Amino acid sequence: MSGTLGDGIVRAPALTPAERLLVRVSAALAAGREDALRAALAEAARAANATEVEEALLQSYLFVGYPAALAALAVWREIGPAPPAEASPDDWPGWARRGAALCRRVYSTQYRELRDSVRSLHPDMERWMVVEGYGKVLARPGLAPLAREYCIAALLAVADAGPQLYSHLRGGLNLGASADALAETLAVAARFMDDARSEAARATLRRVLSRREEG
Repeated sequence: MSGTLGDGIVRAPALTPAERLLVRVSAALAAGREDALRAALAEAARAANATEVEEALLQSYLFVGYPAALAALAVWREIGPAPPAEASPDDWPGWARRGAALCRRVYSTQYRELRDSVRSLHPDMERWMVVEGYGKVLARPGLAPLAREYCIAALLAVADAGPQLYSHLRGGLNLGASADALAETLAVAARFMDDARSEAARATLRRVLSRREEG
């Protein structure tokens, strides 16, 4: 059964079978292992929604870059459906609005601090994060925000991006993930990491949960 962490948000108890497949695809993609990615995509083609698979692949460019995302899409085209006939229309004002709304949901009380922190690094990066990252990509229809966060956590764990993994594990909690679902995400991703990297990811989750309990 689902539960709460005292904030009124209903927590998803564990990954669904479809989410588990998407997490596996994302982890294999980040690992850069074409054989593993091909196997994960073949299973996802049989048992997951094709649109959700495409969205997991598309969003990966934000975290592992265009080359890896393009290579993954090339494998998917051999296995899955043909690409859309046309690109999605541009909507920069709409992306800005929905990006800010989703980013606020993911980061909750740390939203303003996050934007200030990224702006201190470079103001363009802060704008790109909200408009392109959250608005153009992560707020797209086709894959639920929480499922996106599971996939992102897998990507970042395999990429050994500790600070960003921390933020997105916390974001998963803010969107309704349970501790068990996040632990399962990292367990699926662990198949594509060495022991040291896997333990580092689990330690990051422990810090997230500990600080959440502290208030």
